[in-house]
Amino acid sequence: MTYDPRSWKVHAGSTHDFDHPAPHIDNGSARPDPARYYDPAFARAEWDQVFTKAWLLAGPSSDVREAGDWMTFDIGPESIIIVRDDDGALKAHYNVCPHRGSRLVAGDVGAQPSFTCPFHSWRFALGGKNERVTDRETFRPDVLCHDLDLSPVRVAEAAGLVFIAMDNRVEPLADYLGPILPMLETYQIDQMYPVQHRRSDWAANWKGGVDAFYETYHLHAIHPQTMGIIDDRTHIDLYPGGMSRQFVPFAQPNSHFPDQDGINPDIAGLLADAGVDPAAWQGGAQDSRAAIAAAKRDRAARLGLDYDRFSDAQLTDSTIFGVFPNTQIGCHPEAVFLHRFKPHADDPNRFTYDTMILYRHIDVPGYGAPGWMGLSEGVDLTGETRPEVVHTGLGEPPGMGEVLDQDSDLLPIVQAGARSRGFRGPLWSEQEARLRHFHVTLDRWLEA
Repeated sequence: MTYDPRSWKVHAGSTHDFDHPAPHIDNGSARPDPARYYDPAFARAEWDQVFTKAWLLAGPSSDVREAGDWMTFDIGPESIIIVRDDDGALKAHYNVCPHRGSRLVAGDVGAQPSFTCPFHSWRFALGGKNERVTDRETFRPDVLCHDLDLSPVRVAEAAGLVFIAMDNRVEPLADYLGPILPMLETYQIDQMYPVQHRRSDWAANWKGGVDAFYETYHLHAIHPQTMGIIDDRTHIDLYPGGMSRQFVPFAQPNSHFPDQDGINPDIAGLLADAGVDPAAWQGGAQDSRAAIAAAKRDRAARLGLDYDRFSDAQLTDSTIFGVFPNTQIGCHPEAVFLHRFKPHADDPNRFTYDTMILYRHIDVPGYGAPGWMGLSEGVDLTGETRPEVVHTGLGEPPGMGEVLDQDSDLLPIVQAGARSRGFRGPLWSEQEARLRHFHVTLDRWLEA
């Protein structure tokens, strides 16, 4: 297959602002050293030069809506508390007591009026100021002259998401996100909340996770069950700062699928999910996306929903954003996937895959999360209950669904191969343009 990521327009003929392609970025054709996937020195440089200096996605704003609401964000050796202060502003602190270094809170989310250290009961206001030193009279005054407050971390919100930065010199978040920020805002993620949150430890480098999620080239080989319904002829946009976007067409066959015209059972399921009767519909597989987009617009109009802000591609495809350094966001009008690839604190051959589905419930007949997301009937879609985080350890089946479980099985195999003397570095195709863009940006940060 001759492949040019810019030649196949999912939005052909569209005048929707969202669909405008990005100016071309040429990242060259160099073959990087595979040591980036396993070398401890490379991993230390990434931590020092990238993770401690970039904006990192900490979680959804819905986890910290009210005063006293907090969530933790753990990455590498650090744990950070993000909390909504009494004045409505977000504050972030390292999750560590200045007295002896104990973690202040355990768990993923919570709500409380202040933070009390479990070791010696020092207390801190939501904003981080020390409010109590237990048995203060037993301390020499020149000991308590030191800073007793929690160590602050920079925090900001954008498009319904919370980001932190461990370096105050990082540029403003809006500038960091650049042109993808208004695109993310289209989805009104600020009105969504988690309905599923899973975390799994994988025996691979975190960049192997990014690589796997940043391309559809592998679908035909690793996920053959998707061949009739997810096309690999995608449109890719690259933006400054390592950001990227990809339209992954749903409801039409993969380029490797033998029947390009028939309505296979998977396409029929997506048609039915959008309100189109596949038995009565007269079109073929190349017409299904347009039919789904039209049906979704009609249904939205009947339900009083505003879908005018979405292009047809947004209604049918998985619109994926890469947020440098370690996040992918898959956006749909009804729900959003957050994927984070967190490096292990000590071992470059391990990472934690953290995935969350955000959804906004509308209590009307015919509306719901896309069926292909696989949410069970027992899931609370109302937002009244924050789901527990399901965490599976290294070597345990993650139980995230067939496709993600296949990825978790493959990545350790790829990681083992990356360490072989016979592997001389990746050779990326134009289908993998987002990978090259990510790695070139990573190298620029390391060189800086």
